[in-house]
Amino acid sequence: MLQRLVDDDVLVLTLDRPDKRNALSVELCQAVRAALDDAGGGGRPARAVVITGAGTTFCAGADLDGVHGDDFLEAHYGMLGAITTTAVPVIAAVNGPAIGGGTQLAAACDLRVATPQARFAVPTARNGLAVDPWTIRRLAELVGGGHARGILLAAETLDLSAALACGLVQREGDVTDAIALAHDLAALAPLSLAYAKRALNSAHLPDDDPGLRAEFLACFASQDAAEAETARREGRRPVFHGR
Repeated sequence: MLQRLVDDDVLVLTLDRPDKRNALSVELCQAVRAALDDAGGGGRPARAVVITGAGTTFCAGADLDGVHGDDFLEAHYGMLGAITTTAVPVIAAVNGPAIGGGTQLAAACDLRVATPQARFAVPTARNGLAVDPWTIRRLAELVGGGHARGILLAAETLDLSAALACGLVQREGDVTDAIALAHDLAALAPLSLAYAKRALNSAHLPDDDPGLRAEFLACFASQDAAEAETARREGRRPVFHGR
């Protein structure tokens, strides 16, 4: 149901329900959330995460056999929340169609790398369902209000070209390219990435929010900041430890 691969300091999660086109079930959502919760523990914490799909589909959305219930909603939005609140960057490697909940999953990630086969759509108006206000705001933030209205009100589908043009996808590439990007991010300063991610995902907070202010100042006072200065003087790449 969910494959886990540890590639040095990158955790790769593969949705593995090819017979269901990787549709989201309660169990799959819970497995993704548990994997993200575990990513920071154990022997060597992950410094970046990649989420992709097995076969030719990223995620066909919610498994409609189990979508009509509170258990699914709790598991689904719990998974999306875990992606946005985990301190490390999460990259979606969109290897094919990302429909409905698949687009929500990709949008919850921090960055998206996609193949030419990728398609993005939220066709809730075709099946009488709906997405939560957070998803609507997230899409509007990522693609702009006009494109978000087209996706949500006109049930439009974005191909790779359109997704790149509106900023939903950052790079064309496959899962190998996404993992390479994850390794690049894993070499950056963890505290700086965690602060930037929280600030980006907390647009509703005022600029003088005490928590964000504390994280901002902690970056300047960190050992990693000192390491970066030392590395600059010594003409080498810094080695960051998240302290």
